[in-house]
Amino acid sequence: MRLNEVVFNTGVPVDGYGSGFFRIGGEVVAGAALVLPSGVKQWGGFSDISEIVAAASQIDVLLVGTGESLSPLPVDFRTTVEGANIGIEPMASPTACRTYNILLSEGRRIGLALLPV
Repeated sequence: MRLNEVVFNTGVPVDGYGSGFFRIGGEVVAGAALVLPSGVKQWGGFSDISEIVAAASQIDVLLVGTGESLSPLPVDFRTTVEGANIGIEPMASPTACRTYNILLSEGRRIGLALLPV
């Protein structure tokens, strides 16, 4: 089997996560996290949407980690994100982290909003 080191040219990968935190690009973010081309920051949850909408010209899809398991997204949040012409995909946070890293390694225009596990 041939192994290749993954290079992330367009953003920072999720290095790990645990109970109540994420490690993204070598930095620990306590609680919810937002990862956009503009950087990584703590996320205020579904009501904290302004930076996501502002990134509409930089991302095509926003992966939303809903915690330990998949949960429905609030209708207002989904409607606002889709209204900014950003695709949105909810999934469990661990799955969102892995999917984000794969799409980032492919150079995709991706964003990530995570609720902690």
